[in-house]
Amino acid sequence: MTDQAVDAGGTKVSKKGRRPAAGSAPTESQFLGRTRELKGLRVDIERTGLDTLAGRKAPRARVLLIAGKPGSGRTALAAELVRQVADSYPDGVLRARLTEPDGTPVPTERTARDLLGALELTAPAGADEDELSEALREALATRRMLLLLDDAADAEQVDALLPETPDCLVVAVSRGPLTGISDVRPCTLGGLDTKSALELLGRYAGSVRITVDPRAAEGLVEICAAQPAALVLAGAWLAHRPKSAVADLAKQLHTDGDDGPVLERVFRFAYTALSSTAARTLRLLSLAPAGLVDPHTASALAGCSVGAARTSLDDFARLGFLRPVESPLPQYEVPGCLLPLLRALTETDDRPAELQLARARMLERTVRLLVSCRAITETDSSPAREKLAGMPRTLRFPNPRAAADWLTIRQPALLAAARLAVADGELDTLARRLMAALVRAMVAHVGTQAAAADLYGIHRLVLDVAERRNLPRERAAALLNLADLDARTGRTTEALARYRAALDAGREANDPYATGRAMESVGGAHQELGDYDRAADWYGRALAQRLARDEREDAARLHGRIATAHTYAGRYGEALRNWRSAVTGYRRTGDVPGQARALSEMARVQEYAGRPEESLATCQEAVEWARRADDVRLQAALQLRLADTLDRLGDPAAARLHRGAAERMLGEEAPEDDSAREHDANACEIRSASTED
Repeated sequence: MTDQAVDAGGTKVSKKGRRPAAGSAPTESQFLGRTRELKGLRVDIERTGLDTLAGRKAPRARVLLIAGKPGSGRTALAAELVRQVADSYPDGVLRARLTEPDGTPVPTERTARDLLGALELTAPAGADEDELSEALREALATRRMLLLLDDAADAEQVDALLPETPDCLVVAVSRGPLTGISDVRPCTLGGLDTKSALELLGRYAGSVRITVDPRAAEGLVEICAAQPAALVLAGAWLAHRPKSAVADLAKQLHTDGDDGPVLERVFRFAYTALSSTAARTLRLLSLAPAGLVDPHTASALAGCSVGAARTSLDDFARLGFLRPVESPLPQYEVPGCLLPLLRALTETDDRPAELQLARARMLERTVRLLVSCRAITETDSSPAREKLAGMPRTLRFPNPRAAADWLTIRQPALLAAARLAVADGELDTLARRLMAALVRAMVAHVGTQAAAADLYGIHRLVLDVAERRNLPRERAAALLNLADLDARTGRTTEALARYRAALDAGREANDPYATGRAMESVGGAHQELGDYDRAADWYGRALAQRLARDEREDAARLHGRIATAHTYAGRYGEALRNWRSAVTGYRRTGDVPGQARALSEMARVQEYAGRPEESLATCQEAVEWARRADDVRLQAALQLRLADTLDRLGDPAAARLHRGAAERMLGEEAPEDDSAREHDANACEIRSASTED
């Protein structure tokens, strides 16, 4: 059985993944209480639905709702239920958190895409919410799976992800009811039963302290309303102070009064016991993207060393303020129930300028780590080696594998950092550098094709910043990158509109690279749509610009693209004239492989035009240039074309000789280096006015 997950940052995690879904429950040995709730939920799974009672087959998956306030243990209960019934769903478990740590609902588009990724299904980059939701429903229609949708903000979020098959089960976690979804089976949580609450308290404070003063312990449980999150903070406070009695803590909490929610009161009491330095560091952790903190993030936010930050994070985890995340690298999570409390403290205890400085330090550290992450893949380059050597040791990766692992593990936080930086609006320069470095690192380690969906999202963020700051050069670059991804996924009409917008932005910025590429891409989109006249026209405009700038190699290539458009339109005379120009251009620039390929295409057009003798002569010339270029594959293809032409000219014996030569060439050719081919395709980048990486 597979067990796959998606967190609020949209990261899929398998059973062997880098980290569990945020808010994951304790293991079987750690889970406490909720016996009555678990029994009721399991009964609800088997209970007859309203559709069955009405004599209809259930059209959708059954939804079980676990409702409760943050800190009530609702996610832990959902995870325990999933663990107990998972064997009944042989196709596995999918997990997703539907709300960001700051309370922002996660877009359904992102959740659906990542659930598809967890199923190892590829969704087109840039697909909209409806398309992705439909693809997810189709994928689940033939599966028997269990979905755990944690921290749902509203019924619409859950409804968009519901499988349209009764063979699946959805366990949703929310603060309140999911009005609008039919036949939902709700389970509303209060506090733990007293026995379980005492046991949870004892796990942190020590069972002896509970045993020697059971009445005080029961009083403390009552003050904490038997809420798991409050009990964890109280127990951790006691564990940190072995000489304090349970009765002392209960008395102090009682003395503080009953103002405010119980979790807030217990948190405030535990927080005030911290030193001023520790309290400041804890407050600043609320700025961590996606609620995920590692020593580098904490170090940058607090302005301390990485070692000191690691020690502070371990202390906070022991005090119940953080949860360690299962990961090969040290990572921690700020519990969602505590984030609003920490953010409220930053508003009252920290000046806005200090918070902005902390964010800037965090983004700057992230950019430097991403630069190091990419540079380690370019160790054959002297500038890359120099760049690595000039970095502090704490920012360097020992090898490319370590850098790739870091990028995979931290990707949810990195993508969240980009979204938050753009939303902030005050750190756009750092946001632009962050996104440029993130794109380059992902392309270096993952590849353009594999990272297309994430790259699409990043380029949209770049476009947002460029439009907000009126940066036409970067707007053109973002539009070109988005249009390229649209074109690769078959959305040619959308790509054409973006290429035209990129052309306008390139002209506004007086950027010849952007305008030239945009005009050529507009021609390519028209060609893909079958409008060969417009395609040839736009290629001609791009050619005029290249010729004006004396860019001969690009001009030769564009002659070839014009010729291709004319060939598709059946205008073989125009096509041949442009192929001759392309051959001349490649000859003048000394591009022997380009000259051979242009002659090859010219021979093809001559054959289409019904001129086999000319095609034969041109093809023989192309073979000679391909031999000089040492292009075995092209030589073999040309030999096969020669064979076909000779067959049509009535010389089968010569045709057999050429076919035999082609077979020998292909048999002796070494396999093409796939990694090199992929590297050539990874040409996706963000062009920035900044000279820094």
